[in-house]
Amino acid sequence: MMACGSRSRSNEMVDEFEKLVIRMNPPRVTVDNDSDMTATLVKVDSANKYGTLLEVVQVLTDLKLTIKRGYISSDGEWFMDVFHVVDQDGNKLYDGQVIDRIEQSLGAGSLSFRAAPERSVGVEAEAEEEQTTIELIGTDRPGLLSEVFAVLTDLKCNIVASEVWTHDARVAALVRVTDADAGGPVADPGRLDTVRRLLRHVLRGSSRDRAAARAAISARAAHAQRRLHQMMHADRRRGGGGEDAGGCFEGAGAGGSDDDGDGYGGAAPRGGSGRPVVEVEDCAERGYTLVNVRCRDRPKLLFDTVCTLTDMQYVVFHGTVIAEGSEAYQEYYIRHLGDSAGSSGEDRDRLRRALEAAIERRYTEGLRLELCCEDRVGLLSDVTRIFREHGLSVTHAEVETRGARAANVFYVVDASGQPVQVQAVEAVRAEIGEHVLSVREPPADTGGPRSPVGAGAGRRSLGNMIRSRSEKFLYNLGLIRSCS
Repeated sequence: MMACGSRSRSNEMVDEFEKLVIRMNPPRVTVDNDSDMTATLVKVDSANKYGTLLEVVQVLTDLKLTIKRGYISSDGEWFMDVFHVVDQDGNKLYDGQVIDRIEQSLGAGSLSFRAAPERSVGVEAEAEEEQTTIELIGTDRPGLLSEVFAVLTDLKCNIVASEVWTHDARVAALVRVTDADAGGPVADPGRLDTVRRLLRHVLRGSSRDRAAARAAISARAAHAQRRLHQMMHADRRRGGGGEDAGGCFEGAGAGGSDDDGDGYGGAAPRGGSGRPVVEVEDCAERGYTLVNVRCRDRPKLLFDTVCTLTDMQYVVFHGTVIAEGSEAYQEYYIRHLGDSAGSSGEDRDRLRRALEAAIERRYTEGLRLELCCEDRVGLLSDVTRIFREHGLSVTHAEVETRGARAANVFYVVDASGQPVQVQAVEAVRAEIGEHVLSVREPPADTGGPRSPVGAGAGRRSLGNMIRSRSEKFLYNLGLIRSCS
């Protein structure tokens, strides 16, 4: 008991010391539109603490900015990052409101004292307090989302936001609802218990394994995408997915690559040359573990990798991120929190699998359908029922309500995981309304990451793959160090 109490007091003293350091050295944020012709530089200097990197990346990601390059250095007690960012159209940031949001969200008094944030940034976080959050995880199957939304509609729950991911034959969803009659969160414990029980029954389907499906009412609003990563990672460790059990990351519903000319093209299937390349190696001479990632670029990729490292309690001391063109390269020098003895081979393998899964579960498969119309109770139940009746299966969904308008995105394949047929999509649009449901063709796939020339002996450092004058400048300053 004495030892436990002593440890608790020691942790409290460390907490208070960290708060004092941050108060004496408040974060400094600079938004620079002059140094780079193609991107805006966001520079963040602050006292270093566990989770600061994720907090900064989360703010930029929540503001829908694309990070083209990033340089990370946090040796000692100071944290210094430089990010090259553009807006959704690929342009530099000239919107004064966006720049103000960056400075307010990352400046003095904004970066939290404790571990990495689990809340959204800005007005969205305030709105989430008036909603009830439901967490769902289970085995994926065609029509499942339609059944979930139908149950919620029958129970007088209005769906105001949701995000749904599928990976490796598993589905995870975060659904935010309000009381359809009274507005505001659903407060009645008996009603919440009914919601939880019926949704668990739907998720379980014909399976007799009670542990195969979980439905929970979250006590607090969480950052949706970080929480989904945590849910799927925990599910994988419990054996819900096939990644740890069989080492295979190919989902059962992955779309095929054949196209007979009558279907809409989908995203490249997982597996084969499209898989991310993740290397985790011991860098004993520097006291770090070295992580190299090469994969097809996509939005929010940096958030996904940094989120995984943080949730697995790794600290990034140095890093380089390059995401220009169709491919992305990331290099991190990391240590496990509180562990200076280095990582074991088992730890490195576990981290590699977790990073691969985090990258792959956000590759969107299928045809993108965008629904924009007046919101109403039961809208999602009706739309996903029509999808199901026409043989469309949802692989990824992003649902949000903007004022009185619904702005929803669905990625769909057919029931066997193949690209959907033109006739099926047109029939769905005719029933829902061609003016409210639009089709967005995916960009042409450029294939998986290509190994750089001379990837044999020199593959241990990203610096050996790609260098620019700005990178060399940072290396010379000692802000980015190579282990090669």
